[in-house]
Amino acid sequence: MELLRAPPASPFPTSKASLSRGRTLVQSFCVSSPPYSSRRPYSSLFVSNATNLQAEASIISVDSAKKDVLTALSQIIDPDFGTDIVSCGFVKDLHIDDALKEVSFRLELTTPACPIKDVFEQNANEVVAAIPWVEKVNVKMSSQPAKPVFAGELPKGLQAISNIIAVSSCKASVGKSTVAVNLAYTLADMGARVGIFDADVYGPSLPTMVSPKNRLLEMNPENRTILPTEYLGVKLVSFGFTGQGRAIMRGPMVSGVINQLLTTAEWGELDYLVIDMPPGTGDIQLTLCQVAPLTAAVIVTTPQKLAFIDVAKGVRMFSKLKVPCVAVVENMCYFDADNNRYYPFGKGSGAQVVQQFGIPHLFDLPIRPTLSASGDSGVPEVVDDPQGEVAKIFQNLGVCVVQQCAKIRKQVSTAVYYDASIRAIRVRVPDSNEEIFLHPATVRRNDRSAQSVDEWSGEQKLQYGDVLEDIEPEDIRPMGNYAVSITWPDGFSQIAPYDQLQTMERLIDVPLTS
Repeated sequence: MELLRAPPASPFPTSKASLSRGRTLVQSFCVSSPPYSSRRPYSSLFVSNATNLQAEASIISVDSAKKDVLTALSQIIDPDFGTDIVSCGFVKDLHIDDALKEVSFRLELTTPACPIKDVFEQNANEVVAAIPWVEKVNVKMSSQPAKPVFAGELPKGLQAISNIIAVSSCKASVGKSTVAVNLAYTLADMGARVGIFDADVYGPSLPTMVSPKNRLLEMNPENRTILPTEYLGVKLVSFGFTGQGRAIMRGPMVSGVINQLLTTAEWGELDYLVIDMPPGTGDIQLTLCQVAPLTAAVIVTTPQKLAFIDVAKGVRMFSKLKVPCVAVVENMCYFDADNNRYYPFGKGSGAQVVQQFGIPHLFDLPIRPTLSASGDSGVPEVVDDPQGEVAKIFQNLGVCVVQQCAKIRKQVSTAVYYDASIRAIRVRVPDSNEEIFLHPATVRRNDRSAQSVDEWSGEQKLQYGDVLEDIEPEDIRPMGNYAVSITWPDGFSQIAPYDQLQTMERLIDVPLTS
């Protein structure tokens, strides 16, 4: 991916006279008073005055130098957000030494799996080193701590997970588990902290596809939490690791087991938790989608028409739950022989999903004996052959997932906020360029919870006059991809879905400030 740059903005004037002044700008800041040199001894008469002047000059020069550095770094544009890295808040711990020769700073990216982090580092070194007074540049790369973007009371086990990715097909035997496991290990290879949750209780696949030393889940006796097992640094939880084999139980019991395995596991800090969803669109799937704040979904299909019919049900399920589907993987798509590519099951199922539902990315996996064999050997294909064709496809899928999750988190975190300068709640609905403005009192009066509207009769319990005209929200935080939680001065926490906010009476002629 090519990193975009804004037109360079020189921190110095361009005329000959001003260039001369520019060359001596830093020097003039560092000299206390002519004709004395800062390296020569001063008489005691001038020591105090010269020291004060030097201190004042140092403050001015460092502030000016920091502006030069930030101006240079603002040339680097994040291609996912379309904004420079300074505006994105990536630049941290900027320090310039007293001699104005060495610049140190840290670039804190949204994820350690950023596919262009090396390009960011290289470009940051180049643009700062190009500043005339800079002799040395020290750039450290880091990532934001793992934390969910969603508000609300999450189960303790999920509170330090940044992104939860559902890999789903809604149809059995299409290679969904293969995609989930290889995607997880691809993300781990990109530098992320990753976990896999095998949500299929009736036919768990994870114990066959990976080979951890400890093949039984353990329980922490103190707090009764589940300790995930690990394989090659990836945390693993599956009903197949409980020693019970495959479950024989009714649906409600299965939902309870899945809930317990997912929410009481000590996942710790994870950048990505990949959930291998069970086939279908029933109670178990809905429970997972409601318990876990899903960031995005990856859809797996095969070329057959029957697979498309089932996959379409899954896409509609995620759509209703406001979970964006970011990619489609068409498995068992083709094979190469005699310098030709053959499609034994036909074409078009994956492309049809992309076209009909507007999912932006499609990835084709070949029919490959090694891919099938790796699923039975306990070593994922991307680990066994990291330079092979299949690994490269999964690398592209991993880059897609990382970029799309970053965009979704950015959209969700800035979708709704209160602008005190115009006394309005500003709403940018995800996947839309439209921005609407709402009066806080209007939003509060339109609450549809049981505290405001009688659930049986539909009678409005919250009256118009109960809400003051000058009411202001104390806090607004996102709840998944579908709603925000608004805390009001009386302590009431209102859940406002984006769909509902769009139907409210809007403010017009809002005096916007730049």
